[in-house]
Amino acid sequence: MKRHAPDFGSELRRRRNEKKITLDALSKRVFCSQGHLSKVERGKTKATLPLGRLCDDALELQGELVALLEEEESMGEYATDINSIFGLPAPPSHFTGHPEELKSIADHLTGALGSSLCVISGMAGVGKTALALQGAWASSESFPDGCFFLDFSETWPHGTREVLSSLLQLIGVPEEQLPSRPDALANLWRSRTRGKRLLLVLDNMRSAADVAPLLSSEPGCKVIVTSQKRLSALDEATHVPVGVLTDTEAGALFRRVGGERAADAPEAVVRAIVDYCGRLPLAVRIVAARLRSGSMRSAAELETRLSHEAHRLELLDDGDRSVTAALTVSCRCLSREQRRVLALLALHPGPGIDLHDVAVLADIDPLRAATLVDSLADVHLVTHESSRRVSMHGLVRQFARADLLAHLTAEEQHAALRRLLEHGLRLAVAADKLLTPQRYRPPVILDDFPEGAWAFSDRAAGVLWLESEWRSLVALCQTAAELGLHSLCWQLAFTLRDFFFLTKRWGPWIETHTRAVESARTAGARTWLAISLSNLGVAHSDRGDLTMAVGYFQQALVLYQELGDDDGVVNSVSNLAWAELYLGEYENSMDGLQTALKYYRRMENRRNGAITLRGIALLEAELQLCPSAVEHAQQARAEFHALGLELDAVMSVNCAAWAHFRSGDHRAAAAGYQEALALAESCPSSYEGARALTGLGNISWAGGRHEAANEFWRRADALYGGLEPLMLGEARVRLAS
Repeated sequence: MKRHAPDFGSELRRRRNEKKITLDALSKRVFCSQGHLSKVERGKTKATLPLGRLCDDALELQGELVALLEEEESMGEYATDINSIFGLPAPPSHFTGHPEELKSIADHLTGALGSSLCVISGMAGVGKTALALQGAWASSESFPDGCFFLDFSETWPHGTREVLSSLLQLIGVPEEQLPSRPDALANLWRSRTRGKRLLLVLDNMRSAADVAPLLSSEPGCKVIVTSQKRLSALDEATHVPVGVLTDTEAGALFRRVGGERAADAPEAVVRAIVDYCGRLPLAVRIVAARLRSGSMRSAAELETRLSHEAHRLELLDDGDRSVTAALTVSCRCLSREQRRVLALLALHPGPGIDLHDVAVLADIDPLRAATLVDSLADVHLVTHESSRRVSMHGLVRQFARADLLAHLTAEEQHAALRRLLEHGLRLAVAADKLLTPQRYRPPVILDDFPEGAWAFSDRAAGVLWLESEWRSLVALCQTAAELGLHSLCWQLAFTLRDFFFLTKRWGPWIETHTRAVESARTAGARTWLAISLSNLGVAHSDRGDLTMAVGYFQQALVLYQELGDDDGVVNSVSNLAWAELYLGEYENSMDGLQTALKYYRRMENRRNGAITLRGIALLEAELQLCPSAVEHAQQARAEFHALGLELDAVMSVNCAAWAHFRSGDHRAAAAGYQEALALAESCPSSYEGARALTGLGNISWAGGRHEAANEFWRRADALYGGLEPLMLGEARVRLAS
């Protein structure tokens, strides 16, 4: 008697239940959605012979289920039916993260976005395939006519023709009926999928041209494409770029894959491990599997091994999966020029790279540099931070250093870095001259690096550039020292000093000047050694490390005396006097400041004279000589204003307000702090603004308005948290309130 699909479905259910296999478990074994299998078992839809074979093998029935379908197929009832072809592999276990990307895929598959094509792109190892499969499985029941998966990571000798032939045979078209022309095959594919609801997942596609013939005009047919390229030529597609995981997501993935050892690992260790992996899912999975398998005894050992950058990529290779291998595939499509630029970008020591830096490194025109960077971004080997800046993932940088730099000579690499250092110094000098135009600069900077095309429109533009580039400049300072370009090292440190003073970034200030001191000593440059020691002392003094500051000032003083440099000697005396002021050695401080003031006035050094006068005003406020302190602070302010040094003028206004507060004239103090607050916003200086707010809080507290005082102090902390009581009287008063 002829058997029909409902008989097959009933028998499938009976035999599955006999073997105590759930519908969900069977669906995973036969790569078919649970919903579709349920419809087959209930007789709601037909089963194909391929599905019958899969079910028969999964239940170990030696062909009994297949026999139920063979008679029906012989009568032609299933020849062109694609109902139960379900080729989606199971998604990787422990899938983590990308909720927004999954939503975009879901919106695409449900038709909410109106496009039939979804392109998932991202760097190698970011989890594009896992994301595509996760999204496809979640929506698979919406495609009762079939789900297909094709991997293009391996070469298809006959290209699109071979792919279309394979698809058409999967849906029941005999090989002998397939046309030879690719366009005819595409026509047949579109015809056979007409009126169907099916899903096609095309993994690791290399070009938009390969995708187009596989698209169907049917609204119920959807295509998901994964690619390391953006495939921006697919204009109508929904584009879903995929980035690395967040810290939390990467940590969760590591713990899930890594088993008990990962689950019990301290949070700080896990965070360090995933940071070394760049939060790249492939890398995280590889190291987590190493921990789970026992090749690493503990997460702490794994962290230690990963901390050695030279061997990190070796750890990210378990024989079957490899970050290096994945990135090698990404680079296969690059031209020689693109490979050279990527290699040179790996030399850049900073976290972000300006397009002008790219041009300088590669010694090419900026427009050509922009074009090449765009091409690298298209394959996700660099990332655009903005229209003018790009960044490299840490593992891409390490890969480029290990595999691509070997193709460049040492001389070419050294020349590129020197060009970059000179370019960075030239820009930093131009910005610094706008920041503090009256500052004394040793002639060597101006002689070696004259101003040219790299000028800024105004002070604000220079400060904005320094704000965006200071991390790279700090890294370049270290690079200069390592390459033996000592002059560039100490000049960069010197040039960055006033920006770090303005922004109170003491850490990088001290870091760069420590390098500068080492370089000057190595090169035997005694004048620059004295300059660097002095500036290093100012950094420590400004931060409140007065004992260390005094030590550096004394070293600088001895050097200046040996060199017979009167300016240097007086500057060192002045610096020591400032430190003595904060240390409470008021008599010594006053002697030093008065000596310095006389010298600066004699030499007509108005800027240093005004700075010294402000120091005397602060000292007089501490000595309760408040009227004199106010007068001297106001004189300093007038001089700074005449010189166009508005930050120093704000500091003087705060100084006068502090002197008024010390005298008990809270009304005058409040007026002064309010003025300083307004002026600080225009400089801008969050530090001086926070100082003014702290002073206003002190006045409110002294007047019994505690709620108002706390509000002022809250605003001060939000603007600049952590004012140092040792350095600021306002902070000391607040601490005692």
